[in-house]
Amino acid sequence: MLALRLARGSHPLVLVRRLLVAAASAGVGFLLLCALGYAAGHPASAGSVLRLLWCFVPLAATVQFAVAVARTDPSTRPRPGLSSLGLGPVRLSALAAVSTAVSTTLGSMVALLFFLHLRGDLTGMPFDGGAAEFLGAGTPLPLAAALMLLALVPVAASTASALALRSRPDPARDTFGSEELPDPAPAPAGLPWGVALTAAGLAVEAIASRGAAGNAFPLPGRYDSTPVAVLVGWTLTAVGLAMAGPSLTYLCGRALQAVRPGAVRLLAGRVLMDEARRIGRPLGIVCAVVSAAVAASALYGGDDRPYGPLTALGAVLVLGCTTATLLTSALEAKHARAHTAEALLRMGAPAATLRRATLLRAGALLALFAPLTWVIAQLAALPLA
Repeated sequence: MLALRLARGSHPLVLVRRLLVAAASAGVGFLLLCALGYAAGHPASAGSVLRLLWCFVPLAATVQFAVAVARTDPSTRPRPGLSSLGLGPVRLSALAAVSTAVSTTLGSMVALLFFLHLRGDLTGMPFDGGAAEFLGAGTPLPLAAALMLLALVPVAASTASALALRSRPDPARDTFGSEELPDPAPAPAGLPWGVALTAAGLAVEAIASRGAAGNAFPLPGRYDSTPVAVLVGWTLTAVGLAMAGPSLTYLCGRALQAVRPGAVRLLAGRVLMDEARRIGRPLGIVCAVVSAAVAASALYGGDDRPYGPLTALGAVLVLGCTTATLLTSALEAKHARAHTAEALLRMGAPAATLRRATLLRAGALLALFAPLTWVIAQLAALPLA
């Protein structure tokens, strides 16, 4: 009840973010049900398991987005006096889990209703039966399996949100939230492992495509022969870039402060160094997703091999959720350094200086991650072409 009351009194932007989580959960639930319907209609097909495996990519992106939304929810933010009311870190994490579960469960229910409508189980077959093949229309749907698949997003998202908020540091003790600028933060240590996993993922993709007859990588919607090794290679690449993202962001901050920096460069560099762990991992994941999209566009950009409908839905979910996670993490970082910005303004720093520092940070990250994304995309698409 407390979660519902807080949801009713939340800011409209907070409600929009929760609705986006519900929409993403509905999309993932629909993909999972489509995989189940295809498996029920084609029990002897080898592509049923691969369809289900592909669904875990947008599922992971949705869970990441749900956690980012839970972290920026004002109702779950630690504040003075809440512990005396019984709302300590444990209760706040439970509240975040309940709020996330409500949003994702709503999306799963919408996915179930839409799926049953397209199958013709509610009001007859729509669209002249055009979606009957990949929905398994006319085949009995296992109810227990459908409910279990629909519960994956709520359970995973609520559990991850509770764990993330229990381990979240108190903003009042954040060094960057103090009245003074922090010393340079320690560098993240994931760069060597990130580079190794990225290289391993590209190598796995190259080995998987060696000796393949015709197209080595058909996409979902028409992917009965999708090699699992290519999916594993892309997963390793994404994990590697996510691990390397904080270190690369930290190096951007160090580079901005090199060679006699001025006030703007010094401020921009120290902010990047301090926020490397917060925004570096979402940046790395966006880099991996965009590089995969560029590689897929190079393979499937023509009319001879069009995208399937499930591929388009999965791509929209992954791209949308990862981009929204990055923007939400940037908003969280902005809230974390609000005290420092206020202190600088009280000391007489021009507001234009803070804006220039923000633009300089964005430009430095774009100058590093844009070429890196293009290089990864070209290396990923080359052995699959």
